[in-house]
Amino acid sequence: MSITINATVRNDQGKGASRRLRREEKVPGIVYGAGKEPSAISLNIHEITHLLENEVSFTSVIDLAIDKKIEPVIIKDLQRHPAKKTISHIDLLRINMKQAIVTNIPLNFLGEKDNEAMRLGAILNQFITSVEVSCLPADMPNGIEVNISDLAIGDHISLTGLNMPEGVTITALTHGDIEAHDQSVVAVQEPKLMAEEVEEDIVDEGDEGDEGDETAEDDSVEKS
Repeated sequence: MSITINATVRNDQGKGASRRLRREEKVPGIVYGAGKEPSAISLNIHEITHLLENEVSFTSVIDLAIDKKIEPVIIKDLQRHPAKKTISHIDLLRINMKQAIVTNIPLNFLGEKDNEAMRLGAILNQFITSVEVSCLPADMPNGIEVNISDLAIGDHISLTGLNMPEGVTITALTHGDIEAHDQSVVAVQEPKLMAEEVEEDIVDEGDEGDEGDETAEDDSVEKS
């Protein structure tokens, strides 16, 4: 799917300039990378808002059109107004279509309604919701599917158990010691076991707080 967004170069910078742009229904932004100087840009608030309504935009190569010149970019960072939730600033990263990029891709968990253990009350514990990958821009997936329909109580899926698209590599598994970085992605557990883990966490936190109080008391005695 081809995605295009239009922008114009802006010369005014700073908070005052950004406020003026927003009053004009424009969003300040910056585009950088690919060995070129960063360039301050502005985008139409309605166009960029409509674009980002589709989550695919966050994991797609976007054609950025500036003064009739088009260059491929990806969304690197996005800031929103804390109260209004409107887009207040956007960072775009230029990319070379022939060079691999590193980015985060969301995990899409499938088959929860078909999981027999969960129908009987088991709990799905998702440890991560996205994974960092390395790939060529053209191979970048919009999401990675994780099928949990056949997981029984006690079963789990780790990073090495994910079905990755061709040409896409999980960066955590490229550091040599795969076992040390092969973290769990999702697991099906008994409700009782989950409750016990939560209770243990609460108890541990309480113990740590008591130790901190004792330390503070000891310190005060020594200082006096």
